[in-house]
Amino acid sequence: MAESQSNYVEPSPKPNAALADKGDGGYDKALHNRHMQMIAIGGSIGTGLFLGAGGRLAQGGPGLAIAYAVCGFFAFIMVRALGELAIYRPSSGAFVSYAREFMGEKGAYATGWLFFLDWAVTAMADITAVALYMHYWPTFRGIPQWLLALVALAIVFALNIMSVKFFGEMEFWFALIKVVTILSFMALAIWAIVTERVMSVPVNVGNMDSVQLADRTSRIELYSHVANGHFEVTSGFHNWTSFGGFLPMGSFAIVTLSMGVIFAFGGTEMIGVAAGEAKNAREILPKAVNSMIGRIAFFYVGAVVLMTLVLPWTAYDKNQSPFVTFFTALGVPHAGDIVQIVVLTAALSSLNAGLYATGRTLRSMALVGEGPRYAARLNKNHVPYGGIIITASLGLLGVLLNAFVPENAFNIVMDLAGIGIAGTWAMILISHLAFLRKVKRGEEERPEFRMPGAPYTNYLALLFFAVVVGSNVTSESGRWTLALFAVVVVLMVAGWYYVRGRVGNLTDEAAASLQGDETLVSGD
Repeated sequence: MAESQSNYVEPSPKPNAALADKGDGGYDKALHNRHMQMIAIGGSIGTGLFLGAGGRLAQGGPGLAIAYAVCGFFAFIMVRALGELAIYRPSSGAFVSYAREFMGEKGAYATGWLFFLDWAVTAMADITAVALYMHYWPTFRGIPQWLLALVALAIVFALNIMSVKFFGEMEFWFALIKVVTILSFMALAIWAIVTERVMSVPVNVGNMDSVQLADRTSRIELYSHVANGHFEVTSGFHNWTSFGGFLPMGSFAIVTLSMGVIFAFGGTEMIGVAAGEAKNAREILPKAVNSMIGRIAFFYVGAVVLMTLVLPWTAYDKNQSPFVTFFTALGVPHAGDIVQIVVLTAALSSLNAGLYATGRTLRSMALVGEGPRYAARLNKNHVPYGGIIITASLGLLGVLLNAFVPENAFNIVMDLAGIGIAGTWAMILISHLAFLRKVKRGEEERPEFRMPGAPYTNYLALLFFAVVVGSNVTSESGRWTLALFAVVVVLMVAGWYYVRGRVGNLTDEAAASLQGDETLVSGD
């Protein structure tokens, strides 16, 4: 294990060879501060906002902003816990590595595969989003949705197997495009609200009968705003009081919508993975983590609030980005086309980040026998191509979903990914609790960068995630999602009994990888 210590650029605050993780060796520490900042932003702004927010607004109304604020708070608690662990010991194995150190191999196994479930399914959601975005243009509507999804997967896979520096550069520019788009939307939305601009949005009147408003008066009011198949309304605060009010579906909708909102925040935990390939991680990581709460409040809550002020919530649709809906309603020529290209890059960015993170996580698990040995492979650019190939291969299941259930593909995978994200976040918080117990016994020392309110905030966040996952029982689709997740749990348990005999027995292969052997581990 002493060999792995040479891979660290920055010293550990508590030098100990036992702290090194087998999965940390062989990487090229090429991510700089600007990469880390944009990875943190890009990880927390993806298809959940650029596409998913449209469907959630159509389901819950303006009160969705509250769901974003509450979930954002608990996402920040999770990231602060992860940030403290990452300052304690930067690792590309991230939360899997910390679970292994503080909870043992069973904890690492469960954490790693929950995270893999999260991002493997998110990859399916992202390629579905790309296909839906492409169908915005008539030119592509004749191309099957599944084929567009397959092309998206192939392109991002090719980007990911290049060097980590190339990944960082691509993610930097992807994230920058997303930020500029949201800022442009906010500026124009505020202008529309101040000037009480009249907005016109095409509406499928037939679908309006399925909207379950709070009372009959609101339904009549909704129809009174339709003229020639269009909404014609002015922007302003009256959009919060019309169309059923601020909570047209009731206050419990905030809880039921939170599963999708947690999906939107999925990726914030990736900052912990990137720390293992960052230069001066202990210096730049706190800045990236601390800025997250501001990004959530500004980009997510702020954007959703403005969306519900410029247009009534009934104007949004699950199959179209709310940003495209807004810019089209604004009447700016080709604005919808331009924004559609931007949200397309957002989906590609999320997919790019997912393949990056799962490749590193699977390699960390493979080197200790908890994952397929093929995932331990690195290419000449120090990229874990074996794990990336495995994730991309499972992404093909998303292609099949787009072939057989194109209308529901996004929502199906979004809910399942949300459970995977909640599970991963819970394991991060539990690992942090285990770390705190060692600190209390005097076995470890906490870094100066600490999670506020611990351990009480840990327990509060764990309770919240349990309630959100449990809320799936209130809907038929949610119950199907829970049933599917139960199957995943059974497979994970069976998998543990299959691999437990070889856990920790791949030290020769791990040593080869830590020494930079580019042939690495032979596949299964």
